[in-house]
Amino acid sequence: MTYLHGIDRVESADGLLAGKRVGLITNLTGLNSRFRRSVEVLRERYDLVRLFAPEHGLYGAVQDGVAIDNQIDEESGLPVYSMYHTALSEEELYEGIEVMCFDIQDIGARFYTYISTLARSMKVCAERGIPMVVFDRCNPLGLAKAEGTLLDETFASGVGMYELPSRHGMTVGEYARYINEEKGIGCALAVIPCAGLKRSDTWRQIQYPWVPPSPNIPTYESALVYIGTVLFEATNVSEGRGTTCPFELIGAPWIDGFRLAEEMNAKGLAGVHFRATSFVPKFSKYQEQCCGGVQIHVTDEAAFEPFYCGLLLLETIRQNYTEFAFNKRLPRLLGTDALLREAFDLEPFAEEHRQKIEAFRERTKKYWLYEEDEP
Repeated sequence: MTYLHGIDRVESADGLLAGKRVGLITNLTGLNSRFRRSVEVLRERYDLVRLFAPEHGLYGAVQDGVAIDNQIDEESGLPVYSMYHTALSEEELYEGIEVMCFDIQDIGARFYTYISTLARSMKVCAERGIPMVVFDRCNPLGLAKAEGTLLDETFASGVGMYELPSRHGMTVGEYARYINEEKGIGCALAVIPCAGLKRSDTWRQIQYPWVPPSPNIPTYESALVYIGTVLFEATNVSEGRGTTCPFELIGAPWIDGFRLAEEMNAKGLAGVHFRATSFVPKFSKYQEQCCGGVQIHVTDEAAFEPFYCGLLLLETIRQNYTEFAFNKRLPRLLGTDALLREAFDLEPFAEEHRQKIEAFRERTKKYWLYEEDEP
């Protein structure tokens, strides 16, 4: 069966949306398979009255962490309310909305803020008696693997609200079902599933065009390595922001890239090669300074473990450079403060979380919408 996004099956939502004042949380990734914006798909069929934008804005042009003003969508003429660092009250945001919809492409990472936007909106909708309809989409990293750490909710934030693996192995619809039930949100939730989606499918198999979901995830490869190298956001090492290869380039002015590449390649990690390089970020850390470091080249996606790769790279730099330092973001991104403890030991830590994630997957299978592949 040909793969279809949930929005391609919009007629399935007729009973939920017809005759209602509809709101839509979306951005530039909200497209159907013919490249029509979900805004227009819903507007021609229902009474779509307001748009809501997550981090990076409706058009995905705003850098991370930047507050976004309300605006008017140029094509539809609809008002666009920011849901990221907004000054508006819940009353102002949700006034007159009878059904809220969500259609945004997630990338399968706990710390990618779009699923936190979804979670917060589900909570408000539950409190205000507004149903939520999620138009589901493929997880580009696939549904067959989960890895990293399982978030300790002591460290919950906008980059991870609930117990979830770093690479979570769910679609947004499955995630919504999980938190709605197990976190007691109690939203009147409906998910319009994708068609033709298997748990083993990644972006490579489905082959729909890559629309960069945010300014610093320009390619599928950047999304894949992001699972591990996002941890460098919590350090004084550049994660490649301000370059054409964010999250693939890791470095700092005080790092010897040739030495680091040699050390990392000697570790024999499967599916990856580290190439010594230099780069000059145009913004963010070390703006206009030459950084030595490595570029991460994935050579075998099936064998590659992006979280373990990123964590091992971080530990290697930490142990070899006295200039290295963490910042306060680490526990929120990692989901634990274990890495800040003197007695931290990477291998037992990684194995502990592998077991936790395996148990989490078994416990949350009941929320899956797509079956495991036949052996």
